[in-house]
Amino acid sequence: MIAASFNWQLVAISVLFFVLLRLFSRRKSGLDNLPGPVSPSWITGNFLQLFNPSAWKFHELIAKTYGSVVRLHGPFGTNGLYIFDSKAMHTVLVKNLDIFEENDGYIALVTFLKVLDLVLGHHHQKQRKMLNPIFSAAHMRDMVPTFFEVSHKLENALKNQLQSGPQIQDVDVLSWMGRTALEIMGQAGLGYSFDPLTNEESAHPYIGIMKELLPAFMRMQFWNMNVLPYVWKIGPASFRRFIVGLLPLKDAHHLRDMADYMYNVGGEIFESKKLALEKGDEAVSQQIGRGKDLISILMKENMKASEEDRLEDSEVLAQVSSDTLTFAAMDTTSTAMARLLHLLSRHPEVQDKLRQELIEAKHQKDGQDFSYDELVALPYLDAVCRETLRLYPPSSTAARVARQDAVIPLSKAITGLDDTEMHEIAVPSGTSIVVSILYANRNPDLWGEVEPERWLAPLPDALIEARIPGVYSHLMTFIGGGRSCIGFKFSQLEMKVVISVLVESFKFCPSAKDSEILWQMNHITAPVVGKDSHPQLPIGFSLVK
Repeated sequence: MIAASFNWQLVAISVLFFVLLRLFSRRKSGLDNLPGPVSPSWITGNFLQLFNPSAWKFHELIAKTYGSVVRLHGPFGTNGLYIFDSKAMHTVLVKNLDIFEENDGYIALVTFLKVLDLVLGHHHQKQRKMLNPIFSAAHMRDMVPTFFEVSHKLENALKNQLQSGPQIQDVDVLSWMGRTALEIMGQAGLGYSFDPLTNEESAHPYIGIMKELLPAFMRMQFWNMNVLPYVWKIGPASFRRFIVGLLPLKDAHHLRDMADYMYNVGGEIFESKKLALEKGDEAVSQQIGRGKDLISILMKENMKASEEDRLEDSEVLAQVSSDTLTFAAMDTTSTAMARLLHLLSRHPEVQDKLRQELIEAKHQKDGQDFSYDELVALPYLDAVCRETLRLYPPSSTAARVARQDAVIPLSKAITGLDDTEMHEIAVPSGTSIVVSILYANRNPDLWGEVEPERWLAPLPDALIEARIPGVYSHLMTFIGGGRSCIGFKFSQLEMKVVISVLVESFKFCPSAKDSEILWQMNHITAPVVGKDSHPQLPIGFSLVK
């Protein structure tokens, strides 16, 4: 008990020291002249307004009131910046990537959760260099049959469910989309099967953990971003885990346990792949994926790479455990697919038009599955996917921090509090920056109203000239620069395959609980029903006659 008391005092003193250090080191900057919302609290600033499951109205308020560059009040009297100005985003995410890095809280958390090994600077560039080739168009073409195979398993499971009950049944599409995305990434990405997709009881525990992780992280957001960075290096890892065990925070314990489970599953997959590669091509060909899965390709290329470029086993394992090859690919894509189905249930005219395109295209192939080129050439399917990803990006924001003093130029001048015209913002080292993916995609000066048909004609000159720095279709959904979503082509392809199979076979309508569905603004957006905090999305399904 004495030792535990001493440890608590040490942690408390450390946190207080760094809070005071931040307070007294604060100096005047260009941010002080920026308009922005008032701070409701010196301790939390606008933090809790900006990061909470119901933050939609606050983001809308500051975007519409202050425009594309906004001063925010950070915790303990600090300043922050909220942006969706195209030139400012290009500076932060592309041009000066080495200055504007991941937030310390993110780095501390993923290190504690064991889902990344080395994420900054040269190490990140090395990881990126090794991972980029495995997401080539050639590899995507090879994966289309696997995508369709898994999607048809989902189709059959839902048909069996509908044939044994009422004509229209509520289906939790969030659960099924998560399971499908995990199985697609499992087979095409990891050469591993998580889920037979036969019925609701066959779901792998991994999917439940993936869906619970980010809501738990959001509930711990203030501590993760403002306390954890200052204490996560105190003592060895065993000591820090001991401290976590003492904390009276249920979510902290839950995050630890979920991360351990994901890491252990990833370790089993990695070791089985490593053993097969050591045995030779015949052993690899007998595994799921037959050596064409992304992790097998990565590990083969890594073995052939020079010592300078080669990734450590821990770095490859980190990709397997949750970051690039599992977590981002599964959780974001499944949420996007669930959102699209929810929108189709509310817009039957769009649903009917999409189904007609798919039926006509399938008729020309005598009912055979689409090839890669045929799939990406379907104009209305592409338009519906793009408009969904524009309006409802799975992640609403991206956080960065200035590692040194910098200047951020603006594409559109703003008027400061002293009535001067500002064409750039001087940002001091340590400033937290929130890039609004949501309002970059909804900027009324560039996008206007909801309209899937916009993608069937040339986009307006104003949008082209704005030079949005995203890697996908003038959108920030997959952000841009060296930290853009490396698997965005994989995600697009998966979305089109799954949606094409489901729309051809099923009709969707709002469930009886549709009015109670709330989309929460977590790190990855998640739907809940009423006061139930468990992520779910019921939609009415019926068979197409």
